[in-house]
Amino acid sequence: MKYNTSRNKLLMPEYGRNIQKMVDYILTIEDKEQRQKNAYAIIELMGILNPHLKNVEDFRHKLWDHIYRISDFKIDIDSPYPTPTRDEMMKKPDPVPYPQKSIRNRHIGRNISQIIDKAVATEDETKKKGYVNSIAYYMKLSYANWHKEQVQDDMIKEELKHLSNGLLDYVPGDTRTPRFNTNNNNNNAHKKHAQNNQNRNKGNHNKNRNANNNFHSKNQKPNGNRSFGQKNG
Repeated sequence: MKYNTSRNKLLMPEYGRNIQKMVDYILTIEDKEQRQKNAYAIIELMGILNPHLKNVEDFRHKLWDHIYRISDFKIDIDSPYPTPTRDEMMKKPDPVPYPQKSIRNRHIGRNISQIIDKAVATEDETKKKGYVNSIAYYMKLSYANWHKEQVQDDMIKEELKHLSNGLLDYVPGDTRTPRFNTNNNNNNAHKKHAQNNQNRNKGNHNKNRNANNNFHSKNQKPNGNRSFGQKNG
C-alpha cells in the first residue's frame, strides 16, 4: 500500500494524481505525433474535471499553460498558444497597496468620518439635520453593541460636536427627516380603513334587510284571514 507521503509531489493538486501520471507518461513517448495526440486528449479531460474554468476568459489557453506546469516545463509539444516559461508562471504578483492614511477617529471608523465631513459640507439645513440624525442613530447602535447598555443622548450630542469641531449639533428627540411625511401617510391609511369598514357595514345591513323581507313575504297569510291548510268553501 502506497501513501501520499511516499509518492511524488503533485505540482497542481487540483487536477489530481491521475492527470499527473498521464502527463508523466507523455514524457516517455518518443514519437512527437503520438505525444501531441495524447496531449490533446489530456487537455479535454482537464476541461471536464474543472468545468469552472469555462467561465474564465480564454480557458483553453489556461489549460495548455497548466499542462506545462504539471510537467515541470519538460514536455515537448506544440501548443496553439505561446509557450509559457517557468519565470512567467512562477512569478509572484505585485503586492496590493493598502491605504496608508491615518484614520482621524479610529473608534468610529473611516466611513462615519467621511459622512460627518459630508454633513458639515452640506448647505441645506434639512438635509444636514437628516445626516445628523442618521449619524447619531448609528453611534447609539455601535455603543449599545460594544458596551451592552444604552447611551445617553447628551453623550452622543457632545461626542458628535467634538468629532465635527463644533459644526454639527444633534437635538435629542428630533427625528424628523425630509424624506417621508409619516403623519399624512398614517392619516390617509386611517381614512381609507374607516371608509372600507363603513362600506362593509352598509353592505351587510342591506343583505340583512333583504333577507328579512324575503322571510316575511314567504310567511305572510294569503287571502286576508285564511290560515295555512284551510280550504276554501
